[in-house]
Amino acid sequence: MDARPDPGFQQYATAPDPRSATGRPPLPQGASSDEIDLGHVFAVIWRGKFWVALGIVLGLVVAAFSYANTVPTFQADALVQLEENSAAMMLPGSLRAMVEDDPRSVTEVEILRSRMVMGRAVADQNLDWVVRPEIAPVMGTILARYSFLPVQGLFPQRFARPGEYLTLQNLVVPPDWLNRDLRLIVAEEGSFGVLLPGGDMLSGQVGQALSLEELGFTLTISDLRASPGRVYNLRQISDGQAIEDLRRRLTITERGRGSGILELRGTGPDRARNVRALDAILRAYQRQNINRSSAQAEGSLDFIREQIPLAEGTLRQAEAALNAFQMQQVSVDLRLETQTILDEVTRVEAQLADLQRREDEVSLRFTPLHPNYRLLLDERERLQTRLEGLREQIGALPETQRQIINLQRDVDLAQRLYLELLTPAQEVEVMRASTIGSVRIVDSASAARQPIAPRRNLLLALGAVLGFMASVAFVLLRSWLRKGIQDGAELERMGLPLFATINYNRQADTQGRRTGALPILALTEPTDMTIEALRSLRTSLHFGMLDAGTPTLTLISTHPEAGKSFLSVNLAVVAAQAGQRVCLIDADMRRGQLRRYMNQPRNQPGLAEVLAGARRPEDVISVGPVENMFFIGTGRYPPNPSELLMRAELSDLFQWCSAHFDLVILDSPPVLAVTDPVILGRNSGATILVARHDKTLPGEIDAALKTFQSAGQRLAGAVLNGYDPRNAKGGYGYGYGYGYGYRYSYQQRND
Repeated sequence: MDARPDPGFQQYATAPDPRSATGRPPLPQGASSDEIDLGHVFAVIWRGKFWVALGIVLGLVVAAFSYANTVPTFQADALVQLEENSAAMMLPGSLRAMVEDDPRSVTEVEILRSRMVMGRAVADQNLDWVVRPEIAPVMGTILARYSFLPVQGLFPQRFARPGEYLTLQNLVVPPDWLNRDLRLIVAEEGSFGVLLPGGDMLSGQVGQALSLEELGFTLTISDLRASPGRVYNLRQISDGQAIEDLRRRLTITERGRGSGILELRGTGPDRARNVRALDAILRAYQRQNINRSSAQAEGSLDFIREQIPLAEGTLRQAEAALNAFQMQQVSVDLRLETQTILDEVTRVEAQLADLQRREDEVSLRFTPLHPNYRLLLDERERLQTRLEGLREQIGALPETQRQIINLQRDVDLAQRLYLELLTPAQEVEVMRASTIGSVRIVDSASAARQPIAPRRNLLLALGAVLGFMASVAFVLLRSWLRKGIQDGAELERMGLPLFATINYNRQADTQGRRTGALPILALTEPTDMTIEALRSLRTSLHFGMLDAGTPTLTLISTHPEAGKSFLSVNLAVVAAQAGQRVCLIDADMRRGQLRRYMNQPRNQPGLAEVLAGARRPEDVISVGPVENMFFIGTGRYPPNPSELLMRAELSDLFQWCSAHFDLVILDSPPVLAVTDPVILGRNSGATILVARHDKTLPGEIDAALKTFQSAGQRLAGAVLNGYDPRNAKGGYGYGYGYGYGYRYSYQQRND
């Protein structure tokens, strides 16, 4: 008997409307779209919501572990005000510009970070001493910070525990021991041992100096609170390294541009040490500032002292010249008119000098076209005109009077300069005796009780975001790598006519139901859309198999969990409900599960016994759950199912079924796992491939087609099962997920 479908059936198989399950015409072969379907992306992410949730949880766990296993960083801060330079003396205008030296923020910041200031702070607070307890690997910080009693016994005794500390009072090491660890091991009753870099072990007591005078080594521990066996690493680092470490932990910024307020921040794991270090920096900086101000005052005083004798000599010379001229002319008094002119000239010159100072100040803010600037220029022009007039009046005086006026002016100028030097000299003497510097500490160093790092909430939020992003990337990559069949158009492009598209039904998903009876959806939900699609498939098969050699239909799949067992049972039910006599055969003699739909025991005789010749079909057939439906199970799992299928009893069984039933449905194993479906297809009237939406890969279908072609057979068509348009490409809504394995091993039953 030719088991291949005749040409009439094949002609009908291509008759259905070549539209995909979405109702759209199929794309041409090789057609693709470069547009990103955001709806499909969101649907993929929603289907992988378990992985997304798991990624977020893992991100939070990692962030929490990182937070607990990170040593907290504390911050101390202080404020410094840069005042006007107290060494700027009240000098004559020309002299003040020569000695004035106003501090600038940038300059003071560099001074604060200089080796001079940092070195003094290191020396004052012994910042070149480093004490580190030995901590366990991976989670040593957690063990040292938190009291986990259940796990503390799992770690060696040498690792640090919470609440323990060591206070170092004195440490002096030879130059060749700098930057090298001294290993201190805690012993009983306040004693300890020190392993030196050379390998020698010394014993000491808390509060007592431990020294080696010949090496220049001294160690004093003032306080020790730790259990015996704990290990501490002591180290004295070089001054340069200590200064660089202090610089790294120090930040200096100006609060507001030009405000003269500097904010100092020092960070580190030890809150008290940060405060001490910042206070030491402030004291060292303030001392150098006072010394610098005192030196400036001393320099200014020296400069003034050098100028006073010169001014005094100039004054004496001017007075002598005036007296000599008066004695020569036998005249010691000026006439009232001449004296008035002289006073007026002096007053105008003083006004011009003051006007010049004001003009210098205004020129820094305004241009010569500004009204204020123009007023000053007009005033200077008026005074210069007045001065020229006075000079003309002086020129009109007799020669004797002109000489007296000039000499008197020289005396007045020399006397005024001399007096201007005497007054600042006295002020500088007072300032030098009470120098306080140009720096004022507004806020001394203090530290908040809460650490600035790590930030718990920020770290947890970052962990959740990174976990979300990583899991979404994993879900999208997983979906991209596994491009399952999305619609019927893909099946048709592969040369398989689409007989029906069966919608997904959550109740019909049997994954995870390893034991117990399985419900038949056609009986529990007869009006469901999935059952309506099966009725449409029943009608198509009824007319399509009119010309088939035998009324036998074999359902195959490329992988497990494609849903062919579900389709076999429910298709048999709806066909029987339509009045057809239907026989359902479980031909999967390796892992057949149709007996669970029929609520039959595992040792029920079935197909294996018929093919072995031990039973007749009439002996193993049973009545189904509806009228006109009958069922033959797998029987006992045989050790050689493929060999049994190749026996002549299989053809005899098909002939007997064809004589007694209108439709025979066989549920076969996956075609890519075993060769059984090829043997069954050779004897069947039609073989239909069941493809699972979004799970069955195009490569798997292509491999199944080649398998049947190599055997000289051809598939009649395909059914797209488990289709949900909301989860398909271009659809929206929630999705579903399930897994399967390609391993389809043989299971032999001995009961």
